Amino acid sequence: MTFALPSAPTLRYAAAHAHDDVRSLALRPCPADVDLHAALRQIEGRQLARRKLPLWAEREAMIYPVRLSMEQCSSQAAAQYKAHVAARLLEEKAAGAMADLTGGLGVDFSFLARRFNRAVYVERNDELCALARHNFGVLGLAQAEVVCAEAEEALRSLDALDLIYIDPARRDNAGRRTYAVADCTPNLAQLLGALRERAKVVMAKLSPMVDLRAAMAELPGAAEVHVVAVGGECKEMVMVWRGEAAEPQVCAINLPAAGYTATPPHANATSQAQTATPPQPFAFRLSDEAATQVEYAAAPHAYLYEPHAALMKAGAFRSVAARFGVSKLHADSHLYTSERLVADWPGRAFAVEDWAGLGKRDVRRLLADVPAANLAVRGFPSTVEALRRRLRLAEGGAVYLFATTLANGNHALVRCRRLGQTEG
Repeated sequence: MTFALPSAPTLRYAAAHAHDDVRSLALRPCPADVDLHAALRQIEGRQLARRKLPLWAEREAMIYPVRLSMEQCSSQAAAQYKAHVAARLLEEKAAGAMADLTGGLGVDFSFLARRFNRAVYVERNDELCALARHNFGVLGLAQAEVVCAEAEEALRSLDALDLIYIDPARRDNAGRRTYAVADCTPNLAQLLGALRERAKVVMAKLSPMVDLRAAMAELPGAAEVHVVAVGGECKEMVMVWRGEAAEPQVCAINLPAAGYTATPPHANATSQAQTATPPQPFAFRLSDEAATQVEYAAAPHAYLYEPHAALMKAGAFRSVAARFGVSKLHADSHLYTSERLVADWPGRAFAVEDWAGLGKRDVRRLLADVPAANLAVRGFPSTVEALRRRLRLAEGGAVYLFATTLANGNHALVRCRRLGQTEG
């Protein structure tokens, strides 16, 4: 079946109503030559792109797919980071050829392809292929080749490549989400040998829900594993194979939601919302993590620290304490403390105002002037909701309150003030 792109009148209508509410617009009459359903899809797609893909959104001629594809695609920041990793692995040289075997909307492809003379986009969905042909032209990707095929079929026909990128579909035939490597399509564990034979570097995107150690066991030989958060939320795990590696380096990174300008998808990008380069990831090896000794504090010191989401997912709980010279409150709390401020902490930093045990008198003293707080539990035997009811605290305000366990096993509330508004 050949997919037809939206008509010119439909696209003009979508452009004219680009900022309108799609639910309200759906109830209003439209011109006879306009496909309202297709127009609403474009309006919704453009609105999502402004938040998730701002550099794409700058090009008005881009055409967007159904909402599910927009929700599943990589964010601009994550796609840029993967292009940065690929450039480093290929030593920043102008590489020859790459292939994305599960192209989807083409966001990752559009950033990776800029570094190659030949770039093959493979996708089994003919609608997405039609959109890719159009959008890659809008983005100026003259080197892009669009192939509508299954990943396994395309792989057999491709010559040797510098890079293969693959993002297995994480939904079954009924549309339900899947997370295990074996349940995704294609099955990366079965395909990995052929991928590594065909390319110098293989890069695979996995769900952030996948257990890191299980993935490393099921997909052996990786040189690097990147746990990627965007704006404080863990979004994906990326495994990279290059040559032989005894143990992969794990890299945990939290990217700014707006991305950065290191690898724009087109030459005329004007957005000023990005920083110039990606932040440095926190890199470690699991063997070193297991061998690292940690100091424990008897009580909270002047400053309290919480690692960002990617670092928490990666499990660098001991390594981060040793690297930054901070003490842990408890083995299971993953909260850290120090007398001197760590300026470049990879996560959120707080000034400790006071702390107390859970006795009624101590709690009344600690919260005497606190009607509302941002409450979190870390290594504490209660939910946020139950504790909020118990403490009779409203949500929000400038106070941050951590319920946690101390090294001696006692439970405590730590009252803090947030330092800064960004996470590294």
